Amino acid sequence: MSEVLPHENQSGLSKKGASSEQSERGTNRTYLYPVLKKLLPILSWLPNYTADNLRADIPAGLTVGVMLIPQGMAYAMIAGLPVEFGLYAALVPQIIYALTGTSRQLAVGPVAMDSLLVAAGLSAIAATGSTDYISMAIVLALMMGCIQLALGILNAGFLVNFLSKPIISGFTSAAALIIASNQISNFSGIPIERNTRIQHLISEGIDAASQVNTTTVIIGLATAALILLASRVKTKIKIPTALITVVLGIAVVKLLNLDENGVEIVGAIPSGLPSFGAPNIKTSNITTLLPIAFTLALVAFMEAYSVSKSLAEKHDYKIDSNQELRAIGAANIIGSFFQSYPTTGGFSRTAVNEQAGASTPMSSIFASALIALTLLFLTPLFYHLPLAVLAAIIITAVMRLFDYTLPMQLWRSHKTEAFLLIATFATTLFIGMVEGITAGVLLSVSVLVFKQMRPHFTELGQIKGTSGVFRNTTRFPEAEVNPNLLIVRFDAPIHFANHRFFQDSIIELLNKRDSVKSIILCAESISYIDASGINALEQLIEDLEKRGIDFRLAAAIGPVRDAITQSKLISRIGVTKCFTSMKNAIEDFNNPGAISDNSNKIATQAEIE
Repeated sequence: MSEVLPHENQSGLSKKGASSEQSERGTNRTYLYPVLKKLLPILSWLPNYTADNLRADIPAGLTVGVMLIPQGMAYAMIAGLPVEFGLYAALVPQIIYALTGTSRQLAVGPVAMDSLLVAAGLSAIAATGSTDYISMAIVLALMMGCIQLALGILNAGFLVNFLSKPIISGFTSAAALIIASNQISNFSGIPIERNTRIQHLISEGIDAASQVNTTTVIIGLATAALILLASRVKTKIKIPTALITVVLGIAVVKLLNLDENGVEIVGAIPSGLPSFGAPNIKTSNITTLLPIAFTLALVAFMEAYSVSKSLAEKHDYKIDSNQELRAIGAANIIGSFFQSYPTTGGFSRTAVNEQAGASTPMSSIFASALIALTLLFLTPLFYHLPLAVLAAIIITAVMRLFDYTLPMQLWRSHKTEAFLLIATFATTLFIGMVEGITAGVLLSVSVLVFKQMRPHFTELGQIKGTSGVFRNTTRFPEAEVNPNLLIVRFDAPIHFANHRFFQDSIIELLNKRDSVKSIILCAESISYIDASGINALEQLIEDLEKRGIDFRLAAAIGPVRDAITQSKLISRIGVTKCFTSMKNAIEDFNNPGAISDNSNKIATQAEIE
């Protein structure tokens, strides 16, 4: 029998060694747990989950699940996929987001806009509904998720800022019209090929108008009317109107055998959960799908982040934009292994989830459970579901995305942004969705660059009766101007894109006034100066010296003082010509040398000193 030494435990470690190892493990846990909580936010709220949370999340999750059944099938139709793929997309991505997302109410699943983007991108590559088409839709989810995950890891959530409000409004309004127009066929029985250009849909609809199926139109109109009437009824409990119309539609078609009279129905839906398998990636398709995947990644994140941020502000908690990117990316990546096509957080479902009282992401898990039960046991019940009912659900849902108020507001207040909205809307509507969002972003960046190249520049005058109040002489004609003094303000950084405009603007004013003896540059609105800006100031001062005009700099902020000091521009301006305020600069002009050396020193010292 082996002997155990007094200072050893059974593992052969001394007590000191065991204590050291336990301490090290404790330290590792201390460092690892915050990292895990960041990657899996469920670890932050699940330990504190209460019975009250459960009582709130179960009805909210079931409400969203009930809503998702008809919605998921309808959105799969938009994407050009068999209806069961809408339910697949509503299953696994919700669970993954519940584990990794930071929003308490965001409901992830298939959405109308992304579904149309999938159709717009893939319809030109493969036949709608074919095996290749379905395979590429799943690959798109994988690629989109990888892009989102990579952007999240790189903390690139700021990229969504390139999608400004006018661009989003123009894009979503056009997308709403395209989605609704693509449902004319299912709504009326008129055979119209799926298209993402409104003019083609209208043309085909007019040509085939004689083939309308009256029964199908009546079903569609009745469904739409019921949904719109129910939306006006205010109740404490959210009425599952979409599901009610689905049940009624199935009952009417089955009892009256309307499918034998030309009413199109969903037909057989495969039962069972989606099988696990790697997406079928073909290298030849990657370059073709990449622009679509990148557009989907940004648009999907924009949708999810905008709605989750608004609810976070409403309920006074914070969401992490980069973790949201990672969460939605992970939901799409893992979802693609379970036959999911691209998903994101939906506006309407999230609003319903919040209104139903969801307190944590656990509501999404309950919604997924209901979808799973539907796939396992209830799909045969949807055999007689008329496509007109799904079309009516889609049309009434997406038309809420059409924004007619913002264009009018922008036209009154910001005509440039109104132009951006109209341009994005028209490009999306008549040319294509990817082209529309791309055009909107490029135009926004172009406008931004143009504004940076020609920022606001003005001459200042002193308001009568004040000792140091200076205003734009164009806006305030009563402001007093000294004929021997030119005071200017440049409301932007001075950099390579606008330094010539800065120089030319000052020279233009000087050419109009021969009596100027001195210039004061009010630098309070200049946030930084790059090398080109420094060089422009040096050239300007040199030109002014040739004209016999002296130069004063007033109210420069710290970073600008740093640039001036470090570049030695201060030697050209002169320490005695830099001032902490406009008042001091004016006083020095009226009485040269009156300002103390200490004030000049403060005006020229670097920010860090």
